Amino acid sequence: MSGTRQILIVDDNRALRSALALALETMGGFSIRLAEDADSAVSLAGSRAQHFDAIVLDLAPIDAGIALCAALRGHGVRVPIVLVAEVSAEEEVVRGLDAGANDYVVKPFRLAELIARLRAQIRGFETSENAVLLIGPYHFRPGTRVLTEPTSNRRIRLTDKEAAVLKYLYHAGRKPVSRQALLRDVWGYATVASTHTVETHIYRLRRKIEPDPAKARILVNVDGGYRLGYERGAAIEMAFRPTLAAAE
Repeated sequence: MSGTRQILIVDDNRALRSALALALETMGGFSIRLAEDADSAVSLAGSRAQHFDAIVLDLAPIDAGIALCAALRGHGVRVPIVLVAEVSAEEEVVRGLDAGANDYVVKPFRLAELIARLRAQIRGFETSENAVLLIGPYHFRPGTRVLTEPTSNRRIRLTDKEAAVLKYLYHAGRKPVSRQALLRDVWGYATVASTHTVETHIYRLRRKIEPDPAKARILVNVDGGYRLGYERGAAIEMAFRPTLAAAE
C-alpha cells in the first residue's frame, strides 16, 4: 500500500491509547487520531474534514466496544473496525463480529500482528465495491459511480468506464499508469490497439472533476500515462448522524 494510512484509535485508557498510537506511528507508519469515548469517536468519524482508513476500538467493558461498533455501522461507517478486548470467550467474539467488526484481537497481542491485520483489512476494503475512496476534494464511491464534494455538496455521476479508470488509478497509487495498461486492463483491448479511446475518456473525466481541465491537478499526465495528483485515502462516510446531531 502506498500513502500514509489514517487510523482512529478509540480507547478509554489514556496511557494505553497514547502508547498504542506511538507504536502504530513508529512501527506501522500510520497517522493516528485518538478518541477517548464513544461520543468523541462518533464526532471524529462524522467530521467532513477528517478521513480514516480503519478504526481500532478498545473500550471497557467489551459491551461498550460492541455497542459503539454497532452504532457506527448503523450510521453508515464502512471502513474496517478491529475490536480489541481482554476476553477471548467465543460468544464475545461472535457478538463483536455480528455487531460489524471486521477483526478481533485479544490482549495481550503482538504489535506486529495488529499492524498486519490492519493492513490486510485496509487492502481488502479498498478493493471492495463498498469502499468510499478519498481522491483530492472528492469522496468516490466505485460501487455507485458517484463522486461527491462534501464542502459544496456537489455530486458527479460517472460512466462505467470513467469510474473504472479512476478506480484503477487510485489503486496504482503514485505509480504512473500507461495508456496501454489502461487500454488492456480497463477495456480489455490488445496493447497494440490505438489509445485514442483512453485519451477521449480522460478528456471527458477531466471536464467533470478538474476545476480547470486545461491545468489538471487531480488526473495528471506523467511518463506517457496518468496518475492521481492528490494523496489518496479511504474515507469514512456517515449516511446520517442522529446521535451526534442530538448531542450537539
